Amino acid sequence: MSMTHYMSLLASDQPWNLIIFMAIPVICAETLTISEFFIIFDRVKSGGLRTLNKIVGIFAGFYFTGIFFYLLFNAVIPLTTTNGWHTWVDVVAVGFYLSGVLFLLPIALMEIGVLFRNKTDEEKMKIHFMLVGGCFLVVAHIAMIFGMVNPEIIDSMSVMPGMTN
Repeated sequence: MSMTHYMSLLASDQPWNLIIFMAIPVICAETLTISEFFIIFDRVKSGGLRTLNKIVGIFAGFYFTGIFFYLLFNAVIPLTTTNGWHTWVDVVAVGFYLSGVLFLLPIALMEIGVLFRNKTDEEKMKIHFMLVGGCFLVVAHIAMIFGMVNPEIIDSMSVMPGMTN
């Protein structure tokens, strides 16, 4: 069975790639999501839960930015220049995975006061929630779903009689 590069990355160099590229980002995103619900529900502005959310947001944003640049230069650019992608599904899986940086990095920058410093606490809470939801609930799940697709199925569908690309 053929795998997307997303799944190949996670399956190789066990257990390290799985921990580095999946476990740590997912644990951070889940911690952000769960703590975010409590913060919004109780309108928490300070305390242990808010501190945890802030620390995890800063760590996750900069950690995932490192992953983004590492994979951009060690996977995306080489695969693109050598035409090594395993169908469009592979591109979608890797692309959506890496697009997590568009949500996690702004969280980190917001937490250290670089972004949205002129917003009210209420506005910041709303932005933070949208970034967490966009990252974890949308792009990460799209990446996982497409990453688990066998590219041979997509490739074989494109050459079936009567089908066009």
